Amino acid sequence: MEELIAKRYLKAIKQGSNAESMREIALIFSILSEAFNDKKFIQIINNPDVSRDQKSEILLAAVKSAGYKEVENLIKLLAEHNRIEIIPAIAEVMRKDIAKTNRVYSGVVYSDSVVDSKVMEDLGNGLGSRFNSKISLKFVKDNFNGIKVDVEDLGVEISFSKARINTQMIEHIIKAI
Repeated sequence: MEELIAKRYLKAIKQGSNAESMREIALIFSILSEAFNDKKFIQIINNPDVSRDQKSEILLAAVKSAGYKEVENLIKLLAEHNRIEIIPAIAEVMRKDIAKTNRVYSGVVYSDSVVDSKVMEDLGNGLGSRFNSKISLKFVKDNFNGIKVDVEDLGVEISFSKARINTQMIEHIIKAI
């Protein structure tokens, strides 16, 4: 639900902004969304004794130095409609929209064995050419017996399981005999 509401706000922001200002606004919202990981901040935002105006002032003080009236107006609007808690969703929707617009994505490679950086680069380039985009991959050591590549924003997940490949090879050999 939050994502749908966030998309509406994104649409409004995009109408009055160019690509560069969108990146800067997305960065501002990304930094604001990190505050929602702090328990004390959440307590203040969820506290019914703190008025909408006070919540708005707290957030406005955080973004004032950026100098974007659009951001300030959006924060005031969110506070007015008791929607401050969707700021992380707005940040995520903005990040995804910018990635889609620029066709630049990041993904994760999971494996139980270390994957060489050259292989990672080749995987990223291969996937990037397949999807006509730039994909950067990072490695995460995992218990997955094989290799799995996940580019969430593109909706792509590719996996090669060692056990499955071994099973298929055995089946193929048995059929050949």
